[in-house]
Amino acid sequence: MLHYAVVKALRYHRFGPAAEVLRWEDAPDPRPRRGEIRVRVHAAGVNPKDVLTRKGKLGPLVRGFPQRSGQDLAGVVDAVGPRVKSLRVGEPVFGMIGGMGSGAVAELAVIRADHAALAPRSASMVEAAAVPLAGMTALQALRDHLRLGPGDTLALNGASGGVGVFAIQIAKILGARVVAVCSARNEDFVRELGADEVLPYDEAPLVERDRRFDAVFDTFGTAPFAKARRVIAPGGRYVTAIPRPDSLARGLASRVVPGLEAHLVLVQSRTRDLTLLGQWIDDGKLRCVVDRVWPADQAAQAHEHVETRRARGKVVLEIPGA
Repeated sequence: MLHYAVVKALRYHRFGPAAEVLRWEDAPDPRPRRGEIRVRVHAAGVNPKDVLTRKGKLGPLVRGFPQRSGQDLAGVVDAVGPRVKSLRVGEPVFGMIGGMGSGAVAELAVIRADHAALAPRSASMVEAAAVPLAGMTALQALRDHLRLGPGDTLALNGASGGVGVFAIQIAKILGARVVAVCSARNEDFVRELGADEVLPYDEAPLVERDRRFDAVFDTFGTAPFAKARRVIAPGGRYVTAIPRPDSLARGLASRVVPGLEAHLVLVQSRTRDLTLLGQWIDDGKLRCVVDRVWPADQAAQAHEHVETRRARGKVVLEIPGA
């Protein structure tokens, strides 16, 4: 029999600055429905999407208060809902609450079973919580949208951030050559992750370079297609993780510049992609990079750090007492 009680969760009752609105407080214990699992959370990632949602930038998509925060989680299955066969109570898992869902930063969280997977054996819970959203964004952008492969040269704008650190490594797994665009202070860091060449944006932005690349991935927002198309080789591809008016329509580039493709990656939470990322981690091909860790009751500081846009890799919250 499932036990339902009051648990701690990170919530906010209005939009606003992190220190003013985020509260680690009592909340109803979530109940898994059909196809869902309940996870006793050990760690949860903090993503730019969490910051934007809390600030009200995605306001029309957020309905009602209080709102729970967080999409990435790692922990242990605490209960399973009806028709869940893939995961069992007691198994370590990681995953991303899909769509506009949230609630990962909590003692207990509910997630669809097909949005979670067994956690990589070689990773800590903190490391596993750093993977889902950023790792799947990088994988789906490079494999599905850019169709990256051997012989391709990728220009990666924002190479040292949460998505960028995974994109460097996944691009190398796929056989591509990686030209990383980041600050000069991060040059050694991205080279350690596998970047073949570094273009410091301190010297010149990617869009002002006199170069051509087979593929461009903008994870930072400073290389929109309207500007980046001049550095894309004929027949090349472009993808961005930043929603904006010139990136919302798939295939936009083919209507603007014949022979080019442009895409916006809208990450989909999938067990098979999580499993693949976990296998690469266990095989030593993919490294989890955690910049800073805070306890969940200090989540405001973590949000403020993400807002600086200077984190190397991911920011993670640990759940007290997990």
